[in-house]
Amino acid sequence: MDDKRREELIEENLGLVHACANRFRGRGIEYEDMFQAGCIGLIKAADGYDPGRGFAFSTYAVPVILGEIRRMFRDGGAIKVGRAMKERARAVLHARSELAEELGREPTIGEIAEALGLERTQAAQALAAGMPVLSLTADEEGEERQLDVPVESADEALSDKIALREVMRQMPERDRRLIELRYFQGLTQVKTADALHMSQVQVSRREKEILLRMRKSLTG
Repeated sequence: MDDKRREELIEENLGLVHACANRFRGRGIEYEDMFQAGCIGLIKAADGYDPGRGFAFSTYAVPVILGEIRRMFRDGGAIKVGRAMKERARAVLHARSELAEELGREPTIGEIAEALGLERTQAAQALAAGMPVLSLTADEEGEERQLDVPVESADEALSDKIALREVMRQMPERDRRLIELRYFQGLTQVKTADALHMSQVQVSRREKEILLRMRKSLTG
């Protein structure tokens, strides 16, 4: 994948980061910090994505984004930002203000990057790193609100669906089939047991184990 397409993937899918971060609201870490961690995951996903494997970028990116956000909880919510990145973040804020006045609207990450001679990736990283002071929707009194960058939208339902699909893809075939029969086709445990040549008790026990594992994978 060339650098231009990599940068486009990052800019076009920032909405996925918002959707993933929204899933962890109210758990003790500021939304802005979770969004910053999610941006790091998005960049890692863009670096590791292989279109030749035959699945959509979002399918690959969501688990990586969620993994970076969950890492924050394991590490106590700390993300270290270097001096150089902080300086770049201030430059991005300044450029954003000038562009907003010139254009009469919020500039996109691509426009900010072009004005500063940066790659889109670098501009996105700077926005994420400076999140506490780089609210693009701060009012005139300086009140901080959620960052709002013009990007493609993606809601929480999409995030959940993609994450669920990825978790199921990684399951053993028999476990995946059990979940499909029970929750997608709506079969009873008895009918599921017949289809899988298992007993109803075996299906019940196995189902509980699978759901517990899925819940842990999806919520951390």
